[in-house]
Amino acid sequence: MSEPALQPRAVFTLPRQQSLASPLVINPFVQETRLDAKDKSRAFLFGLILVPLRILCMLFILLVAWPFAVLATSCTPEKGTKPLLGWQRRVCYASLTILGRALFFVMGFRVKVKGEVASPEEAPILTAAPHSSFFDGIVCVLAGLPSTVSRQENLSVPILGRILSALQPVVVSRVDPDSRRNTIKEITRRATSGEQWPQVLIFPEGTCTNRSCLITFKQGAFIPGVPVQPVLLRYPNKLDTVTWTWQGYNFKEALVLTLCQLFTKVEVEFLPVYIPSEEEKKDPVLFASGVRNKMARALDVATTDHTYEDCRLMISAGQLTLPMEAGLVEFTKISKKLNLKWDSVREQLDQFAAIASTSKGGRIGIEEFANYLKLPVSDALEQLFALFDRNGDGTIDFREYVIGLSVVCNPANTEQTIQMAFQLFDVDEDGIINEDEFSLIMRSALGLPSLDVSNLFKEIDADNSKKLSYEEFKDFALKHPEYAKLFTTYLELQRCQIFPETEFTCSTPTVKTPVSEIASVPRNKVCPQASDDDHSIVSVSDKKED
Repeated sequence: MSEPALQPRAVFTLPRQQSLASPLVINPFVQETRLDAKDKSRAFLFGLILVPLRILCMLFILLVAWPFAVLATSCTPEKGTKPLLGWQRRVCYASLTILGRALFFVMGFRVKVKGEVASPEEAPILTAAPHSSFFDGIVCVLAGLPSTVSRQENLSVPILGRILSALQPVVVSRVDPDSRRNTIKEITRRATSGEQWPQVLIFPEGTCTNRSCLITFKQGAFIPGVPVQPVLLRYPNKLDTVTWTWQGYNFKEALVLTLCQLFTKVEVEFLPVYIPSEEEKKDPVLFASGVRNKMARALDVATTDHTYEDCRLMISAGQLTLPMEAGLVEFTKISKKLNLKWDSVREQLDQFAAIASTSKGGRIGIEEFANYLKLPVSDALEQLFALFDRNGDGTIDFREYVIGLSVVCNPANTEQTIQMAFQLFDVDEDGIINEDEFSLIMRSALGLPSLDVSNLFKEIDADNSKKLSYEEFKDFALKHPEYAKLFTTYLELQRCQIFPETEFTCSTPTVKTPVSEIASVPRNKVCPQASDDDHSIVSVSDKKED
């Protein structure tokens, strides 16, 4: 008695490049310091005396500093185009440096300095990290009042605006569409002009973190291609009151709590000047990475590819009732490797929120995934889910969802695939798909003879005509690329049945291999259409090589 013919099975490849592995620090933008009863009592008692006294001293120092700032900014020709020189610079900078140190002293800061500040000739630019608080401005005082990058509106603040102007800042304008380019040009001009400009102090992370890692450095400090001096910041306090992140203390809370402390320790370390290689001078990304790695080793912390865009996604996730950390994807890495734009990732966050709305913790389980696709849990659906679930924990977070759409679904969701799928459903070849034809193929594709797909059919049938035109089918497929992998897998199975003599790896292997280790590949723009001479199945990796 002959044995039944073996049915070809769907074989998937899981794209698992280490370059897209989850970061060591999941959320560097949160600080959850909780005060116990003892800390609250101490802050209250000290605050009754220290806060009013310190505020009075701070106001007095700022008032004393104001005339020196006026002296530095008055009667100077060609403001912003020439550096402040002569006796005005010596008197004003010496006075403001002394008053700046006094200001942080009366706020309770006890400062420890390591290393020496390089001269402007040795390092025209200072790069300070990690940036975690508005108190990080202490670096400016200790470094001899270098110029900073500041928003135009800050110069209009009474007293503080005048003091800031005395430091000859590089001004950024929100209303100028060319502001970023002009800012880089000005930094480059000052760093390379040979004039006696003060050094430029830049916090290259561009936003505040909790100091658990160093996030992606922006390129502004490294485009000029000149030597930079890395500056490290540490706050080795038992109780952290200075950290000012997107989740945690707001400005007033951090300020008042810090003023309530008897003293606050801060360590500032000036590392040796980093001189870029010729290759780094031509590539600011490489230059920034080299400086960041050097600083991370000195701090003994990890590096991640989070950026300010991750903060925007985090806020958006919170507005969509997701946990805020759900929006963190390491945007710089993801966008570069998968060629994604901000708008598309933001739209995908809306889609993810719609799927995860019934779950807790901002993660999608197999049930939520099936409900979203209006399909029952089946072997085929579990295999598709496994492609998204990169760490194999049985759930999909937003980062895995973005990668899955880009690596698994979107490459398969081509015009050719959609046309082939439509022709597959259109059994009688009349140019339209009715519900019976749709049900027949879906049941066959998923291996579920009693599958009810009426709800899914109604969702695709935009005009309620009970018939699907190609335009309706295409529009739905483009908006829901998750189905593309199911279609291409079924098409691959049909090819295996039509060409059993060819060298496909779709026959049942003698040794059962987990679905996460073997795969067949749909032919599309990423994996081109197979020729008659090449029917072998190739492995799929991420769209971008490391």
